[in-house]
Amino acid sequence: MAETNNRKEPQKKSIRGFAAMDQEKQREIARKGGRAAHEQGVAHEWSSQEAREAGKKGGQARGRQTQSNRDETSQP
Repeated sequence: MAETNNRKEPQKKSIRGFAAMDQEKQREIARKGGRAAHEQGVAHEWSSQEAREAGKKGGQARGRQTQSNRDETSQP
């Protein structure tokens, strides 16, 4: 009898739906959703304090990423 291999080969995931669209089409759909949310009054409105905190958090994350990239490239 032939020996069967019970291990499954990794399947490539097919990109479907929103992920399969080109970036411009995704942006167009997202833009429409954002406008609709504002028209319905359910969109999040950022206060200046919230925006400041979000920007600070993003800057800190970016700084860590840049630092780790420098560390990797400077190793002998």
